[in-house]
Amino acid sequence: MSVKKIGLLFISSLVFVLSGCMYPSEKTTGQEIPYADQLESMQKAVDAYQKNSGGLLPIKTRDLETDIYIKYPIEFSKVVPAYTEKMPSNAYETGGIYQYVLIDVETTPTVKLVDLRSAEHIRDLNLRKNVNGRAPFKESVGDHVYTVDFEAMGFKEPLTVPSPYSDAILPIVIGGDGVFYIDYSIDLNRMLQEKTQTVKPGEDIRHLLTDNYPVLPAYSLPYTVNADNEPIFMNKSK
Repeated sequence: MSVKKIGLLFISSLVFVLSGCMYPSEKTTGQEIPYADQLESMQKAVDAYQKNSGGLLPIKTRDLETDIYIKYPIEFSKVVPAYTEKMPSNAYETGGIYQYVLIDVETTPTVKLVDLRSAEHIRDLNLRKNVNGRAPFKESVGDHVYTVDFEAMGFKEPLTVPSPYSDAILPIVIGGDGVFYIDYSIDLNRMLQEKTQTVKPGEDIRHLLTDNYPVLPAYSLPYTVNADNEPIFMNKSK
């Protein structure tokens, strides 16, 4: 994806046009902030559970094909109150907007978050994706990745979601599989531009986000970089 295209995506995604595209942020209740102390407390609880259970992890069972970023949700009943006093106030189970999950379960199980506000948009779109018997593909923006024909779906303007990493508003795209995904190109491009990153073509660069932020780029496709070190959707044939 060229810098020009990324710029156009950024400009077009700045406009909120449907109330369903935006989430209330006027009031902070403590359920919307990824508190570092809550993450640390849950990490200690997970580590202690794993040590005392002979290597097992306090996670729910998910299908093998589940998105890697939502595949291992933490089962709070296995660690509360045995290993930590209470569930985090920002967890979905206590009325918050985050799902607590684990990544890198085979090597260094790490506690991270999934923003369920964006997940709700994706789930709703996937439920109503067929338009007149076909998926709402529009223009190609990558290998088997397309912009969404929201007009055909009955929307006046494209739906977007707020970035968990910046003030950017992120587009939603649709894969050749007919599944909707959040496009994190804007944030990935910012990371590549702002910091010296060691990445190479063919490598999934979403770790730039998972390594630096508590919230995961869930419901996304793999990205790599082109010869100009710009983020592009990874070619599925490679």
